[in-house]
Order: sequence, then C-alpha cells, then structure tokens
Amino acid sequence: MKKFKIKAILTLLVIVLAGLYYYVTLPAINIHASGFWGFLIGLVVLVLVLYAVRKRFTSVYEWKESKVIRSGITLILAIVLVYGIGAILSSPIVNAQKYRNLLNIEERDFTEDIKPVDYSQIPLLDRDSAALLGNRKMGSMVDMVSQFEVSELYSQINYKGKPVRVTPLVYASPVKWLTNQSQGIPAYIMIDMTTQDTSLVKLEQPIKYSQAEYLNRNIYRHLRFNYPTYIFDQLSFEIDDDGTPYWVCPVKKFEIGLFGGQTVGRVVLCNAQTGECQDYALEDCPTWIDRANPADLLIQLYNYHGTLINGYINSIFGQKGCLKSTDGYNYLAMEDDVWVYTGVTSVSGDRSNVGFVLMNQRTRETRYYKVNGAEEMSAMDSAEGQVQNLGYQATFPILLNISNEPTYFMALKDGAGLVKKYAMVNIQKYQNVAIGDTVSDCEKAYIRLLSSSGIAKGNSAESQKVTGTIERIAQSVIEGNSHFYLVLNGKSLIFDVPVQDYLEVVTLKEGDRVTISYVEGDPVCTVLGLEK
Repeated sequence: MKKFKIKAILTLLVIVLAGLYYYVTLPAINIHASGFWGFLIGLVVLVLVLYAVRKRFTSVYEWKESKVIRSGITLILAIVLVYGIGAILSSPIVNAQKYRNLLNIEERDFTEDIKPVDYSQIPLLDRDSAALLGNRKMGSMVDMVSQFEVSELYSQINYKGKPVRVTPLVYASPVKWLTNQSQGIPAYIMIDMTTQDTSLVKLEQPIKYSQAEYLNRNIYRHLRFNYPTYIFDQLSFEIDDDGTPYWVCPVKKFEIGLFGGQTVGRVVLCNAQTGECQDYALEDCPTWIDRANPADLLIQLYNYHGTLINGYINSIFGQKGCLKSTDGYNYLAMEDDVWVYTGVTSVSGDRSNVGFVLMNQRTRETRYYKVNGAEEMSAMDSAEGQVQNLGYQATFPILLNISNEPTYFMALKDGAGLVKKYAMVNIQKYQNVAIGDTVSDCEKAYIRLLSSSGIAKGNSAESQKVTGTIERIAQSVIEGNSHFYLVLNGKSLIFDVPVQDYLEVVTLKEGDRVTISYVEGDPVCTVLGLEK
C-alpha cells in the first residue's frame, strides 16, 4: 500500500511538472516543431530522475545497472538521432532545388507596374520615427501614461487606402497589470505614415488578449490552448476597416522533410477584444489583412531562390549566378496591400543592384524588376553627402517612379530621430541627388535635375515650353522658402517658381512676357526654366 502511494505521488508529480513546463514554454504538439522534441526529452529525463529518487539510487553503478534507466537513455538517444537525421534530410544541403522553388517569381516591367508616384500612398516615416511619434503622443495622455506604455510592434498596414502604423498599449509593469488587467487595455495608437498625424484610439470594448498579459489571456497561451498542434510565426497587430483590433497569427507550414522549407499555410485571426478566433487557409484570409507573411520570412525565401540557382555547393564556393537581397527592406502600399521591397545584388558584394523584388505580405506573390543601378546603401551615402554639414542620417529607401525613372526616395533625420528633409536619388546615376524640405519641393528639384542632366529625355515626363504674358502673380512661403506662382494669359496652368532656383522671378510683374519650360502637374506645374 505504501509503495502504491509513493508511485501515485510520483506519477502526479510528473504530470504537474510536465504541465507547468508546457504552460510556461507552450511547445506545439507537432513533430515539425523543434520545441516538441525538446519537450519529449525533458519529459523522459524527468521520469528517469523521479524513478531514481523513488528507488533511492545512491551511486552511478545503480544507475547503470537499472534496466529502466538504460531504456530511458536509449529512448533519449533515439529521439536525438531521429531529430538529427530529420534536420539533415530537411536541409538545403540535400534539397537545394526544392528550396529554390519555394517562391514563384514573376519578372515584370517597371514602368508598367510602378505607376507615377501618388504621395498619399507613400510612407514618409520609418519605424523608428513612428515610435518617436507614438511615445510622444502617449506622454501627452496624462490619464494613461502612468499605467500604460506603447508596444514596440508598430505594424505597417493599409487602412482605408492609406499606409499607417498601429500598435497597442501595454501594461507599464507587472504591478500595473495586476491593477488594470480586469479592465483590459483601453486603446491603441495609429500613425498616418503620409501626414505624420498620430492618434490614440480609445476603444469602447478594451483589448483583453495581448502579449502584455501573463496568464490565460496572454495571446500566445490563448492560441496554444485553442490550436495545440499549430506552429505560429511572428504575430502582428492589425485593425480591420472598422478599426477593430485583431492579432494576425501566421501558421508555419514545412514543405521539405520534418523541419525544412518553412512557409505560411494558414492564418489564425484572433479578435483582441473578445479572444474569438477564426482559422483560414492563406489563400482564403480576408483581404484587409496585410501581414500574413512576415517580411523576414519573405526575404529568406527569396535568398533561397537567388543563392541556390546552381545547387548548394555552388552557393558556398563557386557562387556562379548567385543573387541575394540587399541588407535591408522597406514597405510599399500598392494595390491595397503591403508589399516588401528589397534590392537584388550579386553575392560578391559589388555595391550595385541588378534589380529589385516586391513581395506581397498577404498572398506571397513576388515580382522581380530588372533595373540596374546603385545599391540602397550607396544611394543613402550619396544623399547623406549632400547634407553632411548637418549630420543627417538617411532612412532605408523605397523605390518610386518619378518621370518614369526608377528613383530611391528616403527621409533624412537629425540626431534626435526627427525627419528634417527628404531626398530622391536616381538609381542608375546615383550622383544625381535632389534634396527638399518637403516632399513636393524634393520632387520638383529632382525633376529639374533630371531635365538638366538629360536623363528625362524621351520619357512621358519630357518638359514642355510655353511663352506668354503674365496675367497673375502671387507669392507664398512654404517651409521657409519663397515661391512665386504665375498664371499666363489664356492658360489654365499654374507655374511654381522657387526663388532659390530662379532669383530673377522677383523682378517680374503682371504684363511681363516670359518663356517657361515646365513639366505639367496637377494642379501646379514644375518649372524647369524661366526666361524673360
């Protein structure tokens, strides 16, 4: 009877300890998950230790002579062996072609796909600048700042046709969680990436499920208990078209062996307020979802495609024909989706790009554009060189179509991380750099630069020329720079003439006859030349 009680106690102890380990580490019960194999080994070790305690082993000899201990060690070795073999058979070493084919890439034409720029779709801030704005906004909310902080997530999404970053609040400390968790998290922050407008969106129904929770409402624990076999990738925080907060939870799918060829096969959508979950195949997930495929995963898949073109050994030694993504990426809002942008360069590191790729974070659609030119880092150095006296740092650029020219666009930030200027750099001739205090000024300076250097000739944005009498003239100051706006007799066009580029405009008056070279705009034309 006594032995039975001891055995029952030890069995209960094994169950409790295994349960605690599972509750804390949350391994997926799935042979494709590395954590599951570690859980199995830990469970066997725990059983062996408790068995030895029960038998009161006092020497190594007793351990060696025990059949149970020997069987347990054999089982552990067998688990390690299966895991090791599975890892090797799943690796690119023996599956190079399969890894290369994980991503389907379509080669497209730049001028057909990338339309002339619409600045309402262009994010002017990077993540770090967005974080500064978010923290500044939170600091002004005196009723919340003592209890909550801003999460570091800052997911970039499309919301009602505009690129924004959204991030939830989190409890400021475990003590603040203890005093506030019954009410939940009352708001999230949204930053318009085009206007820099920052708002704290207060919710009628608070966020109850998040990464900031410690017990069952922790989003990872909530997902594990609902989907014990799913292996989740990076979670992102998004809002639907009504502003309702959700957690978008990609589910890993392994295409090659036990552990290789990771993609995303399904997406679990969890309502952050109610905890209600919906499970979708990737191709069926709602179109408002923007981040079903993590950017890092997409970059990795492209690198498999580019480096394994001639096999694994060639990717290490000869590297013939091998391409890789450049060191960085950014996001583009296009076709109501978020696309990851990165340049493509040779593995030799010659600091030049052979093209670039756009990868859809919802569908994994990948487009390749063959555009030779400077690597992003070279373009960033070129832009920083124009303002080296100010010490500004360039953000990682995004690719735009300016006058049918592939153009790097980036913000220039001061030491405090605040955006001070903008830069446009021609990809093929990266010494051609235009700087402006506003995006509009930067674009106009860039178009004038293209015209004066002869780059813009032959494209649809080629300059036009008009001669006429000034009917109206008006002056304005924009971001500290003086501009004159001219309207000619019989013309509906408005011509923007910056004083810093055309000082002679200050001598003009109504009735003067002028000849203007320009690129037509809506509603204001960019002036490329002015003659009296």
